[in-house]
This record gives sequence, C-alpha cells and structure tokens, in this order.
Amino acid sequence: MKKLQFLKPLLNFAFIALLITTISRFVLFMMYKDRVISVDNYWEIFPIGLRIDLILICYLSFIPAVLLSFLPDKVAKYTSRFLTIYFITFLFLIFFMEIVSPDFIDQYDTRPNKLFLEYLIYPKEVANMLLKGRVWTVIVVLALSGVALYFGFKKGAKLFQVRPTDYKYRLLLFPLLGFFLFWGARGSLTSKRPVNPSSAMFSNDQLTNCLALNSTYTLFYAAYGLKNEVDASKMYGKMDPEEAILRVKKYMNVSEDNFTDPNLPLTHIQMPDTLMSRPYNLVIFLQESLGAEFVGSLGGMPLTPELDKLAKEGLLFSRLYSTGTRSVRGIEAVATGFLPSPSESVVKLSGAQTDFFTLGALLKQAGYNTSFIYGGMANFDNMASFFNGNGFDNIIDESVFDKDGNTYAFKGTWGYSDEDLVTKANEYFKSMGDKPFFSFMFSSSNHDPFEFPDGRIELYEQPKNTVHNAIKYADFSIGKFFELAKKEDYFKNTIFVVIADHNTRTYGKNLVPINKFRIPALIVGPNVPQGVKYDKLSSQIDIAPTLLSFVGMKVETPMPGRNILQLADSIPGRAIMQFHDINAFRVENQVVIMQPNKQPLQFEVKNDTTLVPVELDTELAKDALGHVIAADDLYKEKKYRLK
Repeated sequence: MKKLQFLKPLLNFAFIALLITTISRFVLFMMYKDRVISVDNYWEIFPIGLRIDLILICYLSFIPAVLLSFLPDKVAKYTSRFLTIYFITFLFLIFFMEIVSPDFIDQYDTRPNKLFLEYLIYPKEVANMLLKGRVWTVIVVLALSGVALYFGFKKGAKLFQVRPTDYKYRLLLFPLLGFFLFWGARGSLTSKRPVNPSSAMFSNDQLTNCLALNSTYTLFYAAYGLKNEVDASKMYGKMDPEEAILRVKKYMNVSEDNFTDPNLPLTHIQMPDTLMSRPYNLVIFLQESLGAEFVGSLGGMPLTPELDKLAKEGLLFSRLYSTGTRSVRGIEAVATGFLPSPSESVVKLSGAQTDFFTLGALLKQAGYNTSFIYGGMANFDNMASFFNGNGFDNIIDESVFDKDGNTYAFKGTWGYSDEDLVTKANEYFKSMGDKPFFSFMFSSSNHDPFEFPDGRIELYEQPKNTVHNAIKYADFSIGKFFELAKKEDYFKNTIFVVIADHNTRTYGKNLVPINKFRIPALIVGPNVPQGVKYDKLSSQIDIAPTLLSFVGMKVETPMPGRNILQLADSIPGRAIMQFHDINAFRVENQVVIMQPNKQPLQFEVKNDTTLVPVELDTELAKDALGHVIAADDLYKEKKYRLK
C-alpha cells in the first residue's frame, strides 16, 4: 500500500466530495420525503446518485492524476501547492452548489441548471433580490461558506500533500489509473453514450429524478449543453424539416391555399373577424408570474378582484397554458407567436436580434407606433436589444422613468412599481392622438422580493412582502390601468389583453407539472364578446393570432398559433409546454413527453395533476417532435420573418 501513497491526495479529494454530495442528497431526501417516497423504487436516488457523483469526481481527477503520475519528486512542493488550490477550489464549488440547492429547488423544483447560469449574468439584480427576499438564506450560505473555506485552507496542505513514490511504479500504474478514471467518467464501457442526466430519469417525478444528481454536475452539464441548445435533434431525435413543417401545419387550422411563400413555409394570410377601415390599437399587458391558481374567476385564490370584475367585460381563456417557465419564454410566445423548444428563448438568441417576426414588426409595417414599456431595466434578459431590433420604435424603461422629472409611487429592486408603469403607459397612449399604436407592457411587482407601495391593498397575509400580497397589488394596478384608460379617447379604439408570462413556482410530482402551466388571459375591447369564457384547451401561442383577428386587418404572418375565433368546435385543443429540457405536447387529454436522449412517453391526462401512462401513439409522438424540429429549422434558416 505504501507504493500507492502518491494517490492519497486524490483519494482524500474523492472521499470528501462523496461525503458532501451524499450528505446533501440525504438532507434533500428528508426535506421532500413525503413526496419522494410516493414514487416506486425511490431508493434508487442513492445508487444512481453515487454513480453520478463518481462521474463528476472522475472528471475532476484527470488533471491531478496526470500530475501525480508524471511530475518528478523534485517538484513535489509545487505540485502540492497546485493540488491544494485545485482540490479546495472544486470541493468548495461542490459544497457551495449543494448548500444553495435547497433554495433553488424550492423555487424551481429542480437542481441548479441553465437558469442558474443565466442569473449569474445579472449579479446586481439577483443580489438585491436575495438580500431583500431571502436574507436568511444569504446569511446561512455565507456562514457555511466561510467555515468551509477556513477548514479547507487549514487542513488542505496536509490532506493534499504529495508523497514521494518510485517514478517507474507511477508510470506503470498510470494506464490502469487512467482506465478507471475513463470508465468512471463515462459511467459505462458498454453503452454507446456516456451517462448523462437522462440516466437519472427513473421515475415520472421530476424532483425525485433530480435528487439522484448533484448540483455541480447539473451546472457543468448545463454549461456544456449551451453549445447544443438550439439543436433539438440531438436531444429528442431526428426528423426531416419538411416533414416537421407539415406536422406543424396540421395543427394550424389554415387552408393550404392561404400559405403564400414556400421559402417561408409557415407564412400565411389571416383574415380578421371584421375588416376595419381604421384597425384598432393593440395593447398587451404581460403579467409577471400570474398563475391561474391565483385568479378567482378561474377557480383560484381570491387575489384578483379587479381582473375578476374585468372578466365580465371581455373574453376569458379558462384552459390556456404557458409555453414555459421564464419571462423570456412568455415574451417569445405572446410577442412573436414562436414555438417553444429546448433552446433558449429567441429573445436571447443572437440569430433573432434582427429580422425576426414580432407583432411589433408586423404592425410597424402597417403604420403603427410601436413601444415596449417596462418599469425595470429593459436590458435585463436582453429584452431591449430584441425589441429594438425587431420593430419596436420606443423602449420606455426604468432609465426613462428616472429622467422624466415625474414623481412616482415606488421604486424597488426590479424598478418602478406596476402602478407607475400603468400611469406612464396611459400618458404615452394619450400622446398618440389619432395615430394607431401597439404597445407591449410588462409588469414586475410580482417578483421576488415582492416589493410594492404601502396602503394600496388590504393585505391577504402577513408579512407584507409575499407572493400573494404582490399578486393582489399587481391586480390593483390592472384595475388602475383600466380605470385610467376608460377615461381616454383611445380606449374605445383599442384591443387589450391581460395575460401572464408564466406561473410563480413551477413544480410537481410529474415529469411536466401541467397544472403549474395554466395561466389567465383576458381580451377586452370593441367587438370582443363580453362575459364569455373560452373553455377549449389552448396555448399561449394562440393569443397573438386571435388578437390580430380582433384588430381588424388582413395580415400575413408565420405564426403557427390558432385564431380561436375561427376554430371549429370539432377541432381538438392543443398546448405545448417546455419544462427545462423536457417538452410536453398535449392534445386534449393525451400528452406526449419528450426527454433528452430517451424514448418519448405518453400519458392520459385525467386532470392537470394526474397523468396515467398509456401506450405511445407514434403519430402523436411524431407531431410532438415535429414542433420542436420545426422551431429549430425556422430559427436556424431564418424562415420566421416578414416577407
């Protein structure tokens, strides 16, 4: 054994790393025990977890193994210093990722992933959000991190000191060591593919599956996956793009005669419900994190009295589902009508920053003034660049509020409050006079740390800064907006829609928690049916085509969504949902779920929380795949644009 002492630094690293990940997994198991033990074979999270932990450790051990095997003893002092820094750095990263995981899982129902990386781009906003909304989490994480670093540097030099060993013996042993590290990192010698996060998908519960992973592994895998994030075929399977387009067209409710350009395969003519000589203005008011479960008129909590009252004046969608779990995905669906996919939202993709179809580009071409109005900084999530490059004349954000000399109600972590937003928007719309306008408003008050001005609402609960109180305040601001608008001339010539981008926390026991994707949408305006509920299953991408029908102009668009005003009762409802890297394609009570590098699964939807496995309908599975392949092709080949 003395001849193996040169491997002691490596073995110490592996043992400590395994100790951290195993203890963390057990703690997370205890935190979610009631949910996890309801899953068959839930105990598999531990052996699968051990396998994933060893994969991570083997990857991180390659460089140290080479140094320990090939560097001569005379540089052992320098090797020891390097390895001490190397091992402490990665042990701290593993430790840090595990101690932040409970809070991330509580919010997103999965381990840190691509979303975690995205938030690192905005350190100021995230730091303010954490300090104001999760200060105890910050204190605990900083305290534990400090303790870990203290012991790391105090004990590290001894734990990772290089021991002199016969050089020839080290060289002879390296092929065997390298083989075991390769085997461990790959996870298998017989499988065609290395082990990846899909290997942990042993159940139909997303959370239980992710407990079998570790958070450093999921973070590294998310970073690695960025290079493939717009290649759906590598995740779900291959399909000829022409077949994919045909499968999308099958669900569009557009006759073949109305498609106008073979080079832009989805571009088609859409006629309005009534052709207007002077089309109406259009205002989209996108609500941050407003799930249907919080809307009283949709059977949810009594938090939206203003929206409930307004529902009597318009068309309320009762079975509408968001396409994703992020604001940029909601913006993508509502402003562009684009299909959801495993890639990043087009709002952030470099190839969509100009010459990409949006309602703004379409209506600007028709002579409308177009604007994006937001109380925060529009550079967040790349919104300003995307809107500015795709047809929006004016970007009105926090920087404009700061300079206009007006007094506003409240400015918080995410910018000016929703009531300030609606006041600013109303003044802007008044200034348009007779010129037709389209505006995309985006709220922000219902966002952690849930800040809003005092004295506006009767609090639903204590303390003040909770999601339920913030939703009540957002609803108050919706009411204020319509109160202001109804006093102005533009109101009678404007189609309004109030719609959510996504729900607050998207979590649940199923691979895709469908119930958490249900959101409200309410259309109000001239010629809009009043007090009517639209009960057919529908998607966020159906809103934009429907709005254009109410606006009253003939248009040519590539949007695959459906105009629900012209949808026959006999046509089944359809919704598409992207949950991290899992895609769900639902047609009435059947849903096909696609996971990376796995065969698709099909379930019967008994209700939004009860999914029963059924035999896979291969045609429906191909339709599901076709929609993500089509999105990939339309983006890459620049086929989603105005003619």
